[in-house]
Amino acid sequence: MSSQVSSESLIDACKARLQATHVECNDISGGCGQNFEIKIVSSVFEGKTTLQRHRLVNEALKEEIAQVHAFSQKSFTPAQWEALHQQQQ
Repeated sequence: MSSQVSSESLIDACKARLQATHVECNDISGGCGQNFEIKIVSSVFEGKTTLQRHRLVNEALKEEIAQVHAFSQKSFTPAQWEALHQQQQ
């Protein structure tokens, strides 16, 4: 896989490989596509620890992660995401 990793490609991959219902991805590298922050909401995270979730994401996105300099992730279950947004209101 030699194509440039983009926020859009990461979002698509999360939806396809992790059954994500919501994904927010920001390229924080200043546009060079080498540093991403991502938030993933998926029911596949139910009952898993943070470490287990991160391993799932790292495995699902290993080809893309190998092409970038930095990748930071936050993973939420749908219930956690909903609760987080309730608190912010």
